Amino acid sequence: MTTWLLRMEAPGDGPRLAVKDAIDVAGLPTTAACPVIGDRAEPAEADAPCVAAARAQGARIVGKTNLTELCRAIDGINPWTGTPVNPLDPRRVPGGSSSGSAVAVATGEADVALGTDTAGSVRVPAACCGVAGLKTTHGRVSLEGVFSLASSLDTVGPLGRDVAAIALGMGLIEPGFTPKPYEAGVVVGRLRPDGVAVDPAIDAAVDAALRAADLAFADEPMDAWAGALSAGNTLILGEGHRAHRGLLAYPDRMSVRIRRRIERGERITDGMLDEAYTTRAATRDLFDKLLERFAVLALPTISQRPPLIGAEREVDLTELTLPFSLSGHPALVLPVPVAGDGELPASLQLVGPMGGEERLLAVGVAIEAALRR
Repeated sequence: MTTWLLRMEAPGDGPRLAVKDAIDVAGLPTTAACPVIGDRAEPAEADAPCVAAARAQGARIVGKTNLTELCRAIDGINPWTGTPVNPLDPRRVPGGSSSGSAVAVATGEADVALGTDTAGSVRVPAACCGVAGLKTTHGRVSLEGVFSLASSLDTVGPLGRDVAAIALGMGLIEPGFTPKPYEAGVVVGRLRPDGVAVDPAIDAAVDAALRAADLAFADEPMDAWAGALSAGNTLILGEGHRAHRGLLAYPDRMSVRIRRRIERGERITDGMLDEAYTTRAATRDLFDKLLERFAVLALPTISQRPPLIGAEREVDLTELTLPFSLSGHPALVLPVPVAGDGELPASLQLVGPMGGEERLLAVGVAIEAALRR
């Protein structure tokens, strides 16, 4: 039962909604899959606003899903609560931190799942498990009742088996949400970040998916990528330490790797945070300018195949996702086929303007339809 931390009976005919156990559900404790939190967690007095909105739209809450401790690991591995099994290949990591949410929709145990994404924690597990996921525009979805890692980057978003499920999820947490009609002639900025070694088969799969949908694209090298990654990691370390340093009083109730990650944040000074905030503003401006020229931006979600369990440290799973967490832009990911590989898809990441989720989903639907032809 490693996908779930708690299952619930939910009779009825509304959509089945799984909720990451970093998001409050009334009457249930929120543990962030870590004993140091779970030991002291009281049942939530109210649903987080995103859950309350979904419940009001008729969603059936079918359980709280597993995650990596304190949302602090991208591989999906949790020594306390177990590691959800990647349905594409059980030898490989499921991705995290929203691991259980990705597996729940991939296996058909939920129609939609809610996850959180601070550096890629919706997008990476979606990519690893062959489903769709959406990092929403920073600030679009309320973070009230949501466990915080780095408040300047944290977001809530849906996961589902396809883009239609993502649209359903957005409609649940934001009543009235409607994807825009697809407009032919969309031009895509195909990002090629400097310093990131992408598996050529994955790059080719992304390009092939764009061509299948008759999307014109122009290559855009990105020489500011390393700076964006550094700033994003600085914010996660610094803001995360300020949020979680009190938990260090209970070292035996968290794993060594998570404790060390919190401790590393102590060296992040206020001045270093200020520099990172300056880089965040510059990164946002850079992507805003690109999105004046292009309807959407496109690149892979992860640079390599999901790593085998035990080899997860060999791949930086956030190197293509974190810059958009830093900038705050929305990003939709969906599986795309790899030539000659019928089992493990690649994952295409589409990035839109601030508040542009409706446009992203329209382009995503068009790509999916083209790939099914």
